[in-house]
Amino acid sequence: MQKLSLQEEEAMQLIWGNKGGFVKELLDRMPEPKVPYTTLASTLKNLERKAFVKSVKYANAYRYEPVITEEEYKRGFMNGFVSEYFRNSYKELVSFFAKEEKISAKELKEIIKMIDEQDKE
Repeated sequence: MQKLSLQEEEAMQLIWGNKGGFVKELLDRMPEPKVPYTTLASTLKNLERKAFVKSVKYANAYRYEPVITEEEYKRGFMNGFVSEYFRNSYKELVSFFAKEEKISAKELKEIIKMIDEQDKE
């Protein structure tokens, strides 16, 4: 899966959160500071070219709708991230955060509990 720029990710967050929209609608829902209309329109065209969104024409305007879900993007992004930076090892990822003190022993225990409960299903 292609990695998105920060600007593209922000646009996708708007699209996922609003289940699509016209450029003006998305711009109105964007937090401050807002990008110019043409910048958002260009970003949406790039996302369409990358097959993250599709455009549906209504009269003389296009409504952009997500092609992939936020969950699909997260899964693809994390798989690529772990592969690139942690030799495809989630164990190394968790170890890194533990060493950097970004995750506590209590949180690790909660994660283990979640995994155990998932295995029981």
